[in-house]
Amino acid sequence: MTHSSISTKFIESVLELNPRVAAFDCDGTLWSGDAGEGFFTWSMQKGMVSEEIAAWARARHADYKAGLVDEDVMCGEMCTMYRGLREEELQRATDEFFELDLAHGIFPEMRDLVQRLRAAGTEVWAVSSSNHWIIRSGMRGFGIPADRILAAEAVVKDGVVVDELVRVPSGPGKPDALREVLAEPPDCTFGNSIWDREMLEMTTHPFAINPSTRLAEIAESKGWRIYQPKKVK
Repeated sequence: MTHSSISTKFIESVLELNPRVAAFDCDGTLWSGDAGEGFFTWSMQKGMVSEEIAAWARARHADYKAGLVDEDVMCGEMCTMYRGLREEELQRATDEFFELDLAHGIFPEMRDLVQRLRAAGTEVWAVSSSNHWIIRSGMRGFGIPADRILAAEAVVKDGVVVDELVRVPSGPGKPDALREVLAEPPDCTFGNSIWDREMLEMTTHPFAINPSTRLAEIAESKGWRIYQPKKVK
């Protein structure tokens, strides 16, 4: 069976469920790569933050990689490190970065699935621990509006980012964020990593997409459906 026929069968299997609400993780699920970490590095290379903040952020990220900083703490700080910048400046920068580094890695069948679900009337949400500016940039290609995005978000006052968080949807924070906006759990959820486990567990129809080794083991033990998108060159 060709990958094209496999992807068609996968998309049809989701559409046949007639989901009222569906929620998608983004990094590794809708596209290849980590948008938040990528922009984190690129923005410092571009001098978007001071040398002092950049030095602190790099050291902090090294501690995170060493297991000394929690996932949700690091994701939050990767938003608030831009305090003092105008949000419109950040949005232009993430738009540029997404087109340069990530747009070519979008999984075509996942974009097709999202667009067909929306056309069928499904309420589609994007849930991510990456910063909300980069997720907004990515969602334009999927047709998901800003008010259906639940991502790591800093407070903005008078157009300027401040050192305060709205939310950080990572791990248990993903279903928590969805419960804040939905009266009932989504009918389908889609994720690729261990940080999506709780969001996948909250739904009747969980889909492990491009799963990490740990998530694949969990998905197999629980009988979740697994789909491997075709790698984009």
